[in-house]
Amino acid sequence: MSKKLIRIPLIVFFALLIVSCKNTKQKLQEYVTTYNSTAPGFKADDVTLTTARGYINDNKIELRFETNLEQTQANQLKVNTSFPKLLKEMILKNQIPKELVEEGVQFDTYFLASDNTVLLKEIINTESLPDLLK
Repeated sequence: MSKKLIRIPLIVFFALLIVSCKNTKQKLQEYVTTYNSTAPGFKADDVTLTTARGYINDNKIELRFETNLEQTQANQLKVNTSFPKLLKEMILKNQIPKELVEEGVQFDTYFLASDNTVLLKEIINTESLPDLLK
């Protein structure tokens, strides 16, 4: 009788352990779904909308930050300092999980002007992560 009482919790424990172990592709899909569901509450200067798109076969996530800024030289200069700070803050708050980057997922991030042209593109991967966190 006591062996059965021990065996049942062990079986439940190992079943939960197996279910909770997600591979990188599953984490990527889950991240994109969660990001897009919480995106309406995202707040950042000049950002009007942000969305994520996952590319499972390429192990890549694309983050788009749409803004109300016009495509001008002055705005490009502004974004060159503000966008990397925003990305660093997102990494520190785990809005861009370091764990995924360390598992080989690349984040292609785009800061877009009001006409959807690219003001700045930053790639976050294992090589660029240390520089971005400085």
